[in-house]
Amino acid sequence: MQSRKFYKIGFSLIPVFCLLLIWQLLNILNIFNSPSIPSPFKIVTAFGDLASKSQILTDFYTSIWRALLGLIIGSSAGIILGLLTGRNNKINMVLSPILNVFKAFPPVAMLPIFITFFGIGDLSKVFSISFATLFPLWVNTHIGASAIPIEYIRSAKLLSKSKSKILFKIIVPASMNSIIGGFRISIAISFIMLYVSELAGASSGLGYRISSSQLSYRYDEMFAALIILGITASSVDYIFNKVIKYFFPWVQLNKLM
Repeated sequence: MQSRKFYKIGFSLIPVFCLLLIWQLLNILNIFNSPSIPSPFKIVTAFGDLASKSQILTDFYTSIWRALLGLIIGSSAGIILGLLTGRNNKINMVLSPILNVFKAFPPVAMLPIFITFFGIGDLSKVFSISFATLFPLWVNTHIGASAIPIEYIRSAKLLSKSKSKILFKIIVPASMNSIIGGFRISIAISFIMLYVSELAGASSGLGYRISSSQLSYRYDEMFAALIILGITASSVDYIFNKVIKYFFPWVQLNKLM
């Protein structure tokens, strides 16, 4: 079983190694050799330089807590709102029109408003990520909660009068597939919004490092920070999938890794 797992991981890494090898060969042969597109070897060297100065570690820790905190706040609000609007028609009639208006606002366009209210510090960055990640969870949770057959709810009410038991034993488990889909979308959006938010008034973070490296023509450092950002986002998604499989084994996850 363990060898099969390692085989699967190794097989999935083959396209990555092939891409890096072709990239390096094109650079050596001067076919794909430009100062703005460094070779993989130069990017690895730049990563080593950043790591030796502890810059990349500081940027990583700063970015990861901003992204995760914003994701937790936004997703929690989105799930709660989705359950409310999905199962209560009166709340749906009141909240959904307002939420649909805010959903149409580009999160990037909302960043100056958050900076106006919360300043250029961490608070505006966290709230901008929360705003961006709220709506995918709200829409998916609303769809999942509203699609539960009425027979399930009626049967549950016959067996228990507790609304909390019906919520946590019927509604939430039945909506879990939709919630997970929304959460995976929100993970990707949180790191996109993290990069955008760190362009405004940040002095650390992976987004800041990408921008400052580009402005100083250190394209090797820029690519190194960009790759770390991508690996971090995919790692969070991978860990989330593992946690879901452990705590909710009945959930049918798709084959996307």
